[in-house]
Amino acid sequence: MSKQKKIKELIPQPNSRFLRVKCLKCGNTQVVFGCAAQDVECLVCGKTLLQSTGGKARILTKIIEVLS
Repeated sequence: MSKQKKIKELIPQPNSRFLRVKCLKCGNTQVVFGCAAQDVECLVCGKTLLQSTGGKARILTKIIEVLS
């Protein structure tokens, strides 16, 4: 049994994802990276959608879909 626990995935899956989010102010949908290194703003109205935290970004809007 101990050998079965030590077997790892041959190709590990990433922990980060792309997200399709919707701006709460203007309704624009936009694709963003879940671990963004900079603040992400809406392309239409300029409202901040994601805030960078050094790791996973803080999401300030509604997530419509998680893209893999």
